[in-house]
This record gives sequence, structure tokens and C-alpha cells, in this order.
Amino acid sequence: MIGEYQGIQFPLAQTYAEVECAKLMNYKAASLFDAGLPYGTEANVAKLIASQGASNGIEHAMQTLGGMGFAKEAHLERLWRDARLFRFAPISEQMILNFIAMQNLGLPRSY
Repeated sequence: MIGEYQGIQFPLAQTYAEVECAKLMNYKAASLFDAGLPYGTEANVAKLIASQGASNGIEHAMQTLGGMGFAKEAHLERLWRDARLFRFAPISEQMILNFIAMQNLGLPRSY
């Protein structure tokens, strides 16, 4: 079985960890929202980690399948485009990092 190899297992495990962390931050943001408390940091962190995790997972899947990973029959190329979109829309990773730097680290505005 191909899943017996660390080269396959580790990227899958990494992606799982990233998506689970993003899910928890999403739940935390929703809980804060429901309580009427500020939730911007948690929502931004959830989006950042989820979009990066999804992109990394798809990249590894495409790499594992080689040329077939880019064939339309495998549907990975569509998932790759979709996952890539989440890294810059509706807000880019850089703007999320700006928000976190200013709101949580007390750093000055950098743009």
C-alpha cells in the first residue's frame, strides 16, 4: 500500500494537522462572535492556516501523482485552482499577516 511510506504519510499528516487547527480557530471565532466579542484575529488565523493547509495538501497530492495529478480526470487541477484562490481572496495572506502584526503584536502599520 502506498500509504505505508513516510514520504506519503508525512505530508498527509501535516495537512491534517493544519486543517484541524484551522477548524478549531474557526470554531473559536464563531464562539466569540456569538458572545459579542472581537473575533477578527481568530477568523483571520483560521483563514490563513486553512488556505495554506489546503494548498499544501493539493500540492503534495499532485506531486505524488506526477503528470496524472495535472490531468483533468484526476480533478486535482481544479482543486489546485480552488485552493490557490483562497490564499488571496477575498483577503490576501499578506493583509492577514498585517492585521495580526498590528492587532496582536502591537507592531506599526506596514502598508
